[in-house]
Amino acid sequence: MSALFTPLTLRSLEIPNRVWMSPMCMYSAAAEGPDAGAPTDFHLTHLAARAAGGAGLVMAEATGVRPDGRITPWDLGLWNDRQQEAFARIAAAIASHGTVPGIQIAHAGRKASTERPWTGDGPVPESEGGWSAVAPSPVAFDGLPVPHELTEDEIQQLVRDFAATAERALAAGFRVVEIHGAHGYLINSFLSPAANHRTDTYGGSWENRVRFPLQVVDAVRAVWPDDLPVLFRTSATDWLTENPEDPREGWTGDDTVRLAKELTAHGVDLLDVSSGGLVPDARITARPGYQVPFAEQVRQATGTPTSAVGLILEPAQAEEIVASGQADAVMLGRQLLRDPHWAHHAAAVLGAEPRWPDPYGYAVARRITAKS
Repeated sequence: MSALFTPLTLRSLEIPNRVWMSPMCMYSAAAEGPDAGAPTDFHLTHLAARAAGGAGLVMAEATGVRPDGRITPWDLGLWNDRQQEAFARIAAAIASHGTVPGIQIAHAGRKASTERPWTGDGPVPESEGGWSAVAPSPVAFDGLPVPHELTEDEIQQLVRDFAATAERALAAGFRVVEIHGAHGYLINSFLSPAANHRTDTYGGSWENRVRFPLQVVDAVRAVWPDDLPVLFRTSATDWLTENPEDPREGWTGDDTVRLAKELTAHGVDLLDVSSGGLVPDARITARPGYQVPFAEQVRQATGTPTSAVGLILEPAQAEEIVASGQADAVMLGRQLLRDPHWAHHAAAVLGAEPRWPDPYGYAVARRITAKS
């Protein structure tokens, strides 16, 4: 039996297999007007297609908890009724295929208010619909404007914003919520001493730097049902200490293990383990499965379920990750863009039963029968 195609239960929620769609920004929402931040027919088609393609969990992209939390003006957000109604269509479409609908909630921090990547990644000025970015400290990212340093009152408002968006996500029909704590965005920048230079209760010591992330988790867990899981995406390392020539102090794999224990104690059910994104000049050698050891390290040290992500390409590779206990699930990104039916094709390769929608399965089965 294929380990990749066995169910995984988190709290009371059964996810039908371990092939999950990673949250990926599409930069395709309206940037202004009454539908700003709301998912469109494109997002509906995009996400429902991967559910029809057999993924066990489909995670909607990084969704801003408030307008200034989006990476670009064209990103999704969930802070008003109109957006919630549009997301409800998507959650229902995903669930109609027997797939679990999930959503990643986020704040971009100092990496906010930028252009779409295919137009250059530069800052969007306020005169063109952009806004001033916020961060734990006034430390700019790669030529972007210096962000506003958040006050303690503003930090507490952000905690409330994450909880409010989680409540809206639940009302829209999502059954998994993931808090985005990776890739140099707001939560990640609080964690790392390379970006957090504060001297108050939110900076300095390790305990202070994890305070805001844990407050966000507590606030989200308080509004999320006890029988449904909360996930947390983390960057296991900034890739700074791995380079002996880099004098900067950064976040490490050992820090992540320590954080994972705290997150578990605060009600997180699975760690989605990625890496990098905090600084633009980190020296990273990307290769197939290069982030899997981080997921394995967290899983072995804490006993908390993990998902692995990053250059997971082939069915046999994904099967080995799950079967060997390196991670409990795999998050696929670009592979599902290239092939929405990757899960069905992988199931066939691994001898499992594909979860084709009836109209597809009927046609595929007829074709196989005709050839046999």
